Amino acid sequence: MTGEFENRPWGAWFVLDEGEGYKVKRIEVLPGQRLSYQTHEHRAEHWVVVSGTATCVVDGEEVVAGVNDNVYVEVGQAHRITNQHDEKLVIIEIQSGSYTGEDDIHRLEDDYGRQAAVRD
Repeated sequence: MTGEFENRPWGAWFVLDEGEGYKVKRIEVLPGQRLSYQTHEHRAEHWVVVSGTATCVVDGEEVVAGVNDNVYVEVGQAHRITNQHDEKLVIIEIQSGSYTGEDDIHRLEDDYGRQAAVRD
């Protein structure tokens, strides 16, 4: 739902827009923090860095992305975003696929002890 947000141990996300087959989020990653290394069964993601520098891992390959850089994650690819810098990292994430719910997360590694939230 547009306007939905959630604080996470690594920062926060905010839903900017959504419709049939897509969702757009603003993701804020605090300095020194990273998201879980995870996969999605039902969606791909396209990240655009708008502030800061993102160190991303996609299927084991590291990609460093600065302002206006893009990173693409296909359905099923393992991925993670890390902020290794002293300023907040802001990314616009465009999710596309048959399902974009938060329960389509399979965590492979997590710094905060969270379990997978796989949709039944």
